[in-house]
Amino acid sequence: MGAVQLTLGGIAVLLGVVAWGMFFATIARFVRVIRLGQPDSTRNGPFIPRMKTLIKEFAAHTRMNKVKSVGPAHWLVMWGFLLGSLALFEAYGEVFVPTWGWPILDDWSLFQLLMELLGVGTIVGILILMGIRQKNHPRRADRQSRFQGSNFKWAYFIEAVVLIEGIGIIGVRAAKSALGVHDTPVWAAFVSHPLGLLLPSSPDLVTVFAFVKLMSATIWLIVVARTMTMGIAWHRFSAFFNIYFKREADGGVALGALKPMMSNGKVLDLEEADPDEDTFGVGKIEDFSWKGWLDFSTCTECGRCQSQCPAWNTGKPLSPKLVITQLRDHAYAKAPYLLAGGKRDMAGDEVGLSGDNMYAGIDVLAIAESQKALVGDDGGIVDPEVLWSCTSCGACVEQCPVDIEHVDHIVDMRRYQVMIESAFPSELNGMFKNLENKGNPWGQNAKDRLAWTEDLDFEVPVFDGDLGDTEYLFWVGCAGAFEDRAKKTTRAVAELLHIAGVKYTVLGSEESCTGDPARRAGNEFLFQMLAQQNVEILNSVFEGRERKARKVVVTCAHCFNTLANEYPELGGQFDVVHHTQLLNRLVREKHLTPVAPVAEDVTYHDPCYLGRHNKVYDAPRELVGATGATLREMPRHGDRSMCCGAGGARMWMEEKIGKRINVERVDEALGTAPSKIATGCPFCKVMLNDGLTARQSDGQASEKVEIVDVAQLLLNAVKRKPEPQLVPAGAPSLDAVSDAELDGDADKPAAEPATETPQPEEDK
Repeated sequence: MGAVQLTLGGIAVLLGVVAWGMFFATIARFVRVIRLGQPDSTRNGPFIPRMKTLIKEFAAHTRMNKVKSVGPAHWLVMWGFLLGSLALFEAYGEVFVPTWGWPILDDWSLFQLLMELLGVGTIVGILILMGIRQKNHPRRADRQSRFQGSNFKWAYFIEAVVLIEGIGIIGVRAAKSALGVHDTPVWAAFVSHPLGLLLPSSPDLVTVFAFVKLMSATIWLIVVARTMTMGIAWHRFSAFFNIYFKREADGGVALGALKPMMSNGKVLDLEEADPDEDTFGVGKIEDFSWKGWLDFSTCTECGRCQSQCPAWNTGKPLSPKLVITQLRDHAYAKAPYLLAGGKRDMAGDEVGLSGDNMYAGIDVLAIAESQKALVGDDGGIVDPEVLWSCTSCGACVEQCPVDIEHVDHIVDMRRYQVMIESAFPSELNGMFKNLENKGNPWGQNAKDRLAWTEDLDFEVPVFDGDLGDTEYLFWVGCAGAFEDRAKKTTRAVAELLHIAGVKYTVLGSEESCTGDPARRAGNEFLFQMLAQQNVEILNSVFEGRERKARKVVVTCAHCFNTLANEYPELGGQFDVVHHTQLLNRLVREKHLTPVAPVAEDVTYHDPCYLGRHNKVYDAPRELVGATGATLREMPRHGDRSMCCGAGGARMWMEEKIGKRINVERVDEALGTAPSKIATGCPFCKVMLNDGLTARQSDGQASEKVEIVDVAQLLLNAVKRKPEPQLVPAGAPSLDAVSDAELDGDADKPAAEPATETPQPEEDK
């Protein structure tokens, strides 16, 4: 052990003790800070399903691989960090004794190969990630970058450390190879062995490489220990917990049903709630649950949520990423004040601390932060325009690789603004009043809920107190009953059910809004009122029937989501299907038979609350195929589909900033050159219709293009007379095909969707 080893080794150990001490002290502080959030006992179990989800998402990188160019590279870097820790701690021995290695492991060729792969993988992986970041840097003017708004200084620091660590692993191994420390087979040192042939045989060189590796890690430890808001670094630890404690124990993302409004760790009962004791939504950063604080701490600023957000992509101020990072920065800036016991009432007066010098010992910046409003256009952390731009489409939640629950957090803030502050867009006033007084957003009379049946040439059965042998309750929905364009869908579904011989009934004037727009807008009280009323009516309709026989079919994706996912919390257990699912089954079972192909090019728009929120993607596409139409997919489809702009109660709010979302979506649809744009939700149909009308009025779309529901396409194919075709001599006619031959295909998809347009660039 020479002077070089003693000097560099001593420096490494001394600084290492300081760095590791700072690091573990910061972790302890993290725990104290995150516990400032409200309790949430719903995250505690069950252990096995949650652990399975964690292992799958971590080891297989299932969510990270949603961007295929990033997933494999990040996987290499992740394992380089985790297992590369063996090489890091080995360096504490190598810096003093260049020939030192892990006992037993060091003489195992497979271990040497593992270390080689980790070093090479780390270098290759981080170089790819660095290239992707530069390729998509905001400096590029020809498109928006998902990294816009991210902290590039932190990113460059982390990338540099990872690269140095990877080089350090290979450097030490190459220097030890030159020194002839081990008789390692070339296959286990396929990079370091050739490099070692180029290096001098020097123990000092091993020490220097080990020292560089240790200093890189030491600097990293010190910097991140002093920067608790550096999510790009801390997610390496917090992501494991964030994934394990995700909302859905079965591994699903936080979509579908909204998180119930909670207070003090329990679901809030609005009938017994006390405004002086309970929290109504989130009005202060400490009103978020501890899982919310963990979400804020885990954000890596990768911007996948931002790249998928329809508001951000149409020039609105909302970026899900920036909302989370703003909440994170505010939370950690305010934390010293909260840890000291500080608390302010709704008027902003101090109620947690007392005395003549109550703020003694508290950082003055933390005190100033405590005086800021969470939501406000005058120095608030989140601007109201940001809060109300959200369509609750869930694209951010679907894409987040660390399972941050953006939509739940945004709606929680809306709840406080609506129910406590009465601060919300003026357009919602009318919608709330209509829901409360008339039971629908349009303010129509309940007696008009059956007006859509007047033009039909068959009788639509209305519930008269006894279901009898009725199989389905057809939940028409407010749009389906009152909106002229949506009525066409309702009529088409009713006629198809009639043709198929399905026994169904409707509620008529007894039906009321499910409450979806009220809940997404933050008016939880109004939602509860409407939902409880509907649950009571539906339970009485299905009285005496077991759960599987309480069948409801709906045309509205929002009604579908609310009835299926949110009513069970209020005692409404029903077997809910979307009309595209039921119609697709009827086609497969030959109860509906398309007799004339729709020889047109059709593109299909996935409704957010049918697709992303409930994973119904195949049924509507198979129906399009069954009609004989050619399906031309838009670049953004499936779980990457872009919102129509109606969700989150945005259908009743005017878009005043940027490009209209529905126009953006119509532009994308028109890019596939369709004759029809199909969808499976009346909200989407209305929004896309408005967008198409705008494009037709300015001459950018043909007057022949139209917006239709999938049910309308199917009805056209079922009712339309087939055009005469020349049948080759000796070929069997369609009538000659036996039922048995047809039934053999009943369980096969009605058609294979054809993708005609290029896919989006995934790493945008």
